[in-house]
Amino acid sequence: MLAAWVEQLLGFATEALEAIRDDEHYPSFMAWTREHGKLAVGGNLALAQALAPELWSQTPLERLDFACEPLARPGRNEPCWCDSGRKTKHCCGAVTLPGPVPEHLMWMLSLREWKGETLKAALASGRAPAQALLEAGLIAAESGQRGRAQQILEALFSQGDWSRLPEQAEPAFELLVDLYQERGFHRKRTALLDEILEHGPLFLRGVALERLCLMHLDSDDLASAREAFVRAQQALPDSPTLAYIEAMLLLHEGNAEEAAERARFWFRRLSRQGDLDTDQLAFLADLADNPGATLAEQMVNSEEDLAEPLASLQALLEVLPTAPLLHFQRGPEGELEYHSTAREDTLYAAWQEHFQVLVDEDAAMGFEADPWPHASQWLSALCAHPEWLDSPKVVQSLALALTNRFGSLPWMAPSMFEPLAKRLERWLTQLEGEGSGGFVWDVADNAVLLRTGLALVVGMERGARERSRHLAERLLSLDDQDSLGLRELVLDQLLREGRNEHALEVSQQPMETPLLGVLMGRVLALYRLERQDEAFDALREATDVNTHVIAMLCAENPRAASPSDELPASGSRAEAWQYRILMRDQWANTRGALAWLEAQRARLNAR
Repeated sequence: MLAAWVEQLLGFATEALEAIRDDEHYPSFMAWTREHGKLAVGGNLALAQALAPELWSQTPLERLDFACEPLARPGRNEPCWCDSGRKTKHCCGAVTLPGPVPEHLMWMLSLREWKGETLKAALASGRAPAQALLEAGLIAAESGQRGRAQQILEALFSQGDWSRLPEQAEPAFELLVDLYQERGFHRKRTALLDEILEHGPLFLRGVALERLCLMHLDSDDLASAREAFVRAQQALPDSPTLAYIEAMLLLHEGNAEEAAERARFWFRRLSRQGDLDTDQLAFLADLADNPGATLAEQMVNSEEDLAEPLASLQALLEVLPTAPLLHFQRGPEGELEYHSTAREDTLYAAWQEHFQVLVDEDAAMGFEADPWPHASQWLSALCAHPEWLDSPKVVQSLALALTNRFGSLPWMAPSMFEPLAKRLERWLTQLEGEGSGGFVWDVADNAVLLRTGLALVVGMERGARERSRHLAERLLSLDDQDSLGLRELVLDQLLREGRNEHALEVSQQPMETPLLGVLMGRVLALYRLERQDEAFDALREATDVNTHVIAMLCAENPRAASPSDELPASGSRAEAWQYRILMRDQWANTRGALAWLEAQRARLNAR
């Protein structure tokens, strides 16, 4: 019965709103109600006349700067407010509505209908009820009107009076954060999170901290992610989301065993409280059993239309047969060359009919267009034709696509990246068996194997660190020109593993262009090896390349550099920020390193 009433009420209210907008005067509206409105409630004139004054009283009127013009509710013996001329007790007062009428209904419907300057003015008036903003924003997002949803939800969270915010505002807040992310409004996203953390209600502060933690994880800023997680734990100690976030954080940090142990802790703690439903408990149990596999499954399932094709791809890669050998030959100067065969070209052509996107030959990792909008097509086709993966060009496309989609998420490495790495490693072993000789990027089809290697190194960087580093080192040994910029990545991983002597060796190899990450890696390795005079000399060389790096590393909470899809310019603040994101945790975890850096800054300035 209630569902039928809601449907009937919405139908009548929608038509009533259109009638009110004709001239925004009550007598005209009631005339419409008696003549036409009754048809929207099955011809029930009494019900239509009882509803109409209720809806009029809560309708925002443009002629009143979006204020309402509420009617005084008459007494039982006073003339009825529907203008029938009868006493209320014999008219609308005798009608029992089938269900409640939400007091924000007409505002919500108005927000759905208004456009352009009218919508902008209505939101700016500050008169819209919070519940109306909440519902209208969510409805706009569900219907694909992302810009409209953002505009409405911004008004909800900019009212200043947090006591007016409905407790159901959590999904709206998360939606607005997502909209800012999707649409590139990074400063607005940061400002919203800051505002919530500073002034928002407790239930939203915890959610904001959770989102902040996830944002830092996305940008590989593990130190900031850890800090946000600790704050979130203090704000919402019993949030099930924290179990999920901590598992992700620990896996990013390379602590798989601790991730499982902490997941078991969360399962025991939250299951005793009895507040979780069966699905939540099952997820926590799976997380405790195998955090990486559980997060990978959740990631795949969250891909909506792609969940089934991605799961099929995982199953395919798990049983992929051994890769066939490739055709290598030597060039006129003894360099090694890979040339694709006719069969490999045929396989690639068949794949390309479905994939349809070309690799950007001028970039280390990228496409000329985004392959994911039609991914269900090429994923399904690939699973039906696993032999396509005998072509290195197909492996290259797949590795790049997966890396672009899943980045270096550690839980995706075992099922997505490591099977492809096994394939590439077989080809590299064959290549190494050909004997010495350079393997140059821009010769023959060499770039296909090198680019594939880079994609897999990045894809396994968090979830299979050692394999990622070994692959990077093999590629470096083949491509002594370091066309892929792998030296910096290898150096960072060696420092994380505490292999400081090896890291120092890598950092001292000749470079055509000084790289901040390599120079600072040398400084850290020398400091750890207690060769501080040499570390100071190396630091001076690094600060000649980038004057911001010491301040950026030493500051507790520096202002973030503006996000950009492009590589930061050498010597820029953005370059120093990027280095901080990648490696500050290693400096902070090295006893006395940041204090030493601060002291050297004064020494360098004195010079």
